[in-house]
Amino acid sequence: MTSTDSDSAAQQKAPAKDPWDLPDVSGLVVGVLGGTGPQGKGLAYRLARAGQKVIVGSRAADRARSAAEEIGLGVEGADNAETARRSDIVIVAVPWEGHGDTLTSLREELAGKLVVDCVNPLGFDKKGAYALKPEEGSAAEQAAALLPDSRVTAAFHHLSAVLLQDPEIEAIDTDVMVLGEARADVETVQALAGRITGMRGVFAGRLRNAHQVESLVANLISVNRRYKAHAGLRVTDV
Repeated sequence: MTSTDSDSAAQQKAPAKDPWDLPDVSGLVVGVLGGTGPQGKGLAYRLARAGQKVIVGSRAADRARSAAEEIGLGVEGADNAETARRSDIVIVAVPWEGHGDTLTSLREELAGKLVVDCVNPLGFDKKGAYALKPEEGSAAEQAAALLPDSRVTAAFHHLSAVLLQDPEIEAIDTDVMVLGEARADVETVQALAGRITGMRGVFAGRLRNAHQVESLVANLISVNRRYKAHAGLRVTDV
């Protein structure tokens, strides 16, 4: 048997990686762009409550600092540029209307960073919420196009801001769909989601599949309005 044959046989016998063997992310700094809004503030609170170091960002540093003081738990506030520079992982939770401009202005600060886009492009009319489709295909794909030097993933789309911000709620019973191009990046975001009590991060495909994940929020809004609920998602049999 040649050395090449031996290497091939060894590779074939190697056990498959456990998909739930996720990295330790407890020491990473998480920045939240749009951290003064309901979803951003809620994510910052939950992650800080789990022991993560969190910085909330805003276009105005004073607004970010006020939000950080309100959250407590050691959360800091800074303008978006400083937040991006100081963070290992940057969650994008800005309004869809300002998504493109915000990321374009932070391209340099976000270079080399793991970016987690959780923006849902939605429109609203008398019939309720409906999904918008960006030219790039999704908010996450727009982020990837605007940030060629960043590692863009997508996650945290289907979370209720009301539940996230409620200190009386110990656990949030939901799965987080995580999308991305590199397995290591996806697993890091899965692990981050798992830091929040009750949550689990589940791999849901590459960024080309982000549109339907972002769009599903329109359906959840309809569910919540009909049933007076704060619905989330669970993926069965995994």
